[in-house]
Amino acid sequence: MAAEIDQRTRRGRRAAYAAFGVQGLSFAALVTRIPEIQKAHNLSDATLALVLLAVPVVAGLGSVLAGSLMPRHGSGPVLRIAQPLVLLSIVAIGIAPGNLPLYGATALFGLFVGAVDASMNAQAVTAETRYGKSLLTGFHAVWSAAGILAGLWSALANKIDMGLGTGFAIPAVLGIAVSVWTGRRLYPKAMEATGPSDEQLKAAAKRVPWKPIIIIGAAVTCMYIADSATSSYSAKYLKDDLHASGFVAPLGYVAYQIFMMLSRTGADLLVRARGAAKVVAVGGLIGGVGLLTAAAAPNPAVAIAGFAVAGLGLSVVVPTSFSAAGRLDPTGLGIAVSRVNVFNYAGFVLGAVVAGAVASDLWIAYAIGAALCLVVVGTARGFEPTPVAGATPNPAVAERPVA
Repeated sequence: MAAEIDQRTRRGRRAAYAAFGVQGLSFAALVTRIPEIQKAHNLSDATLALVLLAVPVVAGLGSVLAGSLMPRHGSGPVLRIAQPLVLLSIVAIGIAPGNLPLYGATALFGLFVGAVDASMNAQAVTAETRYGKSLLTGFHAVWSAAGILAGLWSALANKIDMGLGTGFAIPAVLGIAVSVWTGRRLYPKAMEATGPSDEQLKAAAKRVPWKPIIIIGAAVTCMYIADSATSSYSAKYLKDDLHASGFVAPLGYVAYQIFMMLSRTGADLLVRARGAAKVVAVGGLIGGVGLLTAAAAPNPAVAIAGFAVAGLGLSVVVPTSFSAAGRLDPTGLGIAVSRVNVFNYAGFVLGAVVAGAVASDLWIAYAIGAALCLVVVGTARGFEPTPVAGATPNPAVAERPVA
């Protein structure tokens, strides 16, 4: 029986890796062609800012909706349904015949992205809990790796002047195929929790404390303000402000994700050796240096280097936040994860507001992001919270050696 359970645990982990890869692919395929979307629909900077602002707002609703569904049905079914819909919504954005269809498709994209983010991170927390060691940064490294491939695909699509519909449809078909094939191997609800009654679930949810989640959430929000400006506006910044070519413009996001992936590949080992608080604090400092470099860059090459350094430092904040959330959740059903995930979208909303307000001088957005990295440093100790009674200890902290 143990061998069978171990095999199911391994299959679930691999399926969760696949979900992170598909999500990274879909998100990057879209954001790295934002300048082309703006041009195709003749959107002003103000209208583009509103469209980009709508995505995290609706995504926050999607995350809350997923959080309400996961306790009853498990995160696996939510993820299996929502992820293919993300990819279909990207295709809809690419072929939208006018602005109203574009706005509708973008809203659907945000809704399904929020549901996928909450459910796939709940799956990753389940894997980490069952393995008994820090794994979250590895899952996010897969997300970054897929984002790199999508960014390179966008650079090629721009180079050969490929239409948005075709450029989005090709990665979408690949992503849907992977999602459907691996979705049935995701962790079932039975492996996420013991199936409490509604009354027990409500009582347990009340035991998920808000105060430590808010501390973690403050750091996550600041990180995502910086990340939003980089993810959604780096291509526009390079193309419009620093006069990069259509081929070079997506490479800022690619560099950002390359160094995120490299950092996340080894970050689990650092978290186990040094603890999450120290890793997050150092990451915040490095991220701030990178964003300042991008803000002051005189040319695309320097800005791309700055984005790379920012990715190196900021990469550790989100996965360690989900690990910490798992330590605060006595239900084992991803309630704390979904709450932390809401702060992701709060950061994206504020990031979109900041970047949209300074769309003609985007360097200001990166300077603000650099300053907010100090908040990440100041709240780093919150990433090692005291476990809530009944919650599984966070492996990222439990494995930390005693000094």
